[in-house]
Amino acid sequence: MSAAPHIPVLLTEVLDALAITPGERHVDGTFGAGGYSSAMAAAGAQVFAFDRDPDAIREGQALADEKGITLIPGEFSRMEELLAERGVSSVSGITLDIGVSSMQLDRPERGFSFQADGPLDMTMSQGGMSAADFLNTAAEEDIADVIYRYGEEPRSRRVARAIVDARPLERTGQLAAVVRRALGYKPHDKKDPSTRTFQAIRIHVNRELEELERALEAAEALLEPGGRLAIVTFHSLEDRIVKQFLRKRSGSEAGGSRHLPEKKAEVAPAFEKPAKAVKPGETELARNPRARSATLRSAVRTGAPVANAHRSARP
Repeated sequence: MSAAPHIPVLLTEVLDALAITPGERHVDGTFGAGGYSSAMAAAGAQVFAFDRDPDAIREGQALADEKGITLIPGEFSRMEELLAERGVSSVSGITLDIGVSSMQLDRPERGFSFQADGPLDMTMSQGGMSAADFLNTAAEEDIADVIYRYGEEPRSRRVARAIVDARPLERTGQLAAVVRRALGYKPHDKKDPSTRTFQAIRIHVNRELEELERALEAAEALLEPGGRLAIVTFHSLEDRIVKQFLRKRSGSEAGGSRHLPEKKAEVAPAFEKPAKAVKPGETELARNPRARSATLRSAVRTGAPVANAHRSARP
């Protein structure tokens, strides 16, 4: 396990949103180091926890056994299918913690961090296309599009050109140096300019936004009437997807102008009006600076049937 202690973000607030009654079945979409799952089990829930990272599964099994947690290897987007294999068709609560974990960031050999040199991997499942595979084979235009779309990097074309010129890239240290040279970097700068590029490549390699969209649909299908959904995101792209999904599936969307009425949903709302978004307080930020960008959104499932029109086709 990582030497740094794992601190679940917004744990108290997540548990408040879940309002667990002992005996209920709950899903933790990203087991990680087991922080949310352990707290849910302690509250009396029967917990089914997922993780696509083999390290998290292997290292978390002893904790899961101790706490009575069912630990399932696989993507949270497949929770409906994987739970069905275990005879579970509905649950009372689902928690999703989106993005890269502290465990992954703190291990240079996983290739997620620009702060320590390691192989240019970035795969959460430790399989499939790596960051090096993508950067060393993709067209410059495609690299630029990924960095712009997922990293919101305004100078993405300059970065992509520098990456192509520097190929082959095999180490995180190489990539960070290339991006810093392309964008300019001074030691006193508050934010490393390679942050956005690393984020973008990681999201692309792991199909994180597509996974989130499919997980939201699966959650809608799995939650029983009155079931609670709690989602913690860490940047605007993720939060926007969650916000728009909950707005759409709770029965209304913005009318486009504050002077116009809200547009009513064409199907019965699957969720009640979402709770107000929650951000970490100063006490939590002092204890865990990585929580600074976190946002919790939650909502309660209605009894409306799943709208098939809103279910995306499986690849």
